[in-house]
Amino acid sequence: MKNKLWFCIVFIFHCCVTQKISAQSKTDKWLRQLLHKNASPLLTHILNEPDSFQYQIIYTQINRDKNNQPHFKNFYLHVNSNQYFNPASTVKLPTALLALEKLNELHITGLNMNTTMLTDSAYSRQEKVWRDSTAQNNLPSVAQYIKRIFLISDNDAYNRLYEFVGQQTLNEKLWQKGYTGTRITRRFVQMDEEENRHTNPVRFERNDSLIYAQPAAYNNTQFNFSKKHLVGIGYYDNDSNLIMQPKDFTRHNLFTLEDMQRMLQAVLFPETVPQQKRFNLTDEDYKFLYRYMSQYPSETIYPKYDTVEYFNSYTKFFFFRANKSAIPSYIRVFNKSGWTYGFLSDIAYIVDFKNHVEFMLTAAIYTNHDGILNDDKYDYEDVGYPFFQEAGNIIYNYELHRKRKYQPDLSKFVMEYDKDIK
Repeated sequence: MKNKLWFCIVFIFHCCVTQKISAQSKTDKWLRQLLHKNASPLLTHILNEPDSFQYQIIYTQINRDKNNQPHFKNFYLHVNSNQYFNPASTVKLPTALLALEKLNELHITGLNMNTTMLTDSAYSRQEKVWRDSTAQNNLPSVAQYIKRIFLISDNDAYNRLYEFVGQQTLNEKLWQKGYTGTRITRRFVQMDEEENRHTNPVRFERNDSLIYAQPAAYNNTQFNFSKKHLVGIGYYDNDSNLIMQPKDFTRHNLFTLEDMQRMLQAVLFPETVPQQKRFNLTDEDYKFLYRYMSQYPSETIYPKYDTVEYFNSYTKFFFFRANKSAIPSYIRVFNKSGWTYGFLSDIAYIVDFKNHVEFMLTAAIYTNHDGILNDDKYDYEDVGYPFFQEAGNIIYNYELHRKRKYQPDLSKFVMEYDKDIK
């Protein structure tokens, strides 16, 4: 009886908070009408319950001028930087970008993304990593970690790059570039706040010769945790005890939807954003990123994945993740997705080379009908992935019929991929 009463109190409180947030959100009437007009009963149900599903969508329309220069227009649906969602693996995108940027800014001869990277340990729960069985030479590197991040959203790969960049540099660099709605405070492994502030010593070697040694680091920066982020009505702790109170995400990672969209644009179209908001990347870096942001596990030799578990649409939420749908050969999705605690999110640039279509979609949704976290009972298959599939298809069908003054030249995004060895 006591638990039921608590459930009601939390539910009422949660509704009041989310209704207040919804009232402050950005919404374009046109996008709302487009989705509602073409929605199935399931999508209609989701769209009619923004407080329950806490969804946010940004559709970025791209129009080229006569010189093929892209111009962007964003359309919003319930987008609000004050509405918390757990960004999960999407934070791997800025971490990968800043790892490449750091290599460039060190300016050390022989140091690049393919140089052997050896991670040592110097603090509680830190891990030594001197081998990578997914690499052709069995040695870890920034390049190999980035491949794993984009191909299957590998957590260990993210942890190693988090440690190389350092918690302080990660955050200060992002804030300097204007991504003030982003905060990266933790690895994806069980560590407390203090342990996450400490990052490992790292060495880079080539042919057994030391190229660069980075000592262990500590972040003294004080984060602003004044805004509380409470989710759900209960959760299971690390000892499998059910705690009947909302889970506190106040000190967890943050990555707002608008920061996601701006960052993807800065990576794919750096010439369209101010210099100070760009990442310090080389042409080789960009080509490398585009390749692995759009490559499928089945096209990859090193790492070589079991494509039954890691099917081609494993990380491609828009259109394809629901029902493990096949991806047409003429479509590529350059993206980073994330999933945890019932939250799903995806930052994507979609290209249809056959029909000369391009656009961006960025979205997040919460799919946890029982309100209990860490019980592995989330509604990804029944609600989350269908939401991404149908909303994406509605926008894509609109794009197929949208008139453009100038047809885009998309050759920049035609990549060469590894052959699938069966």
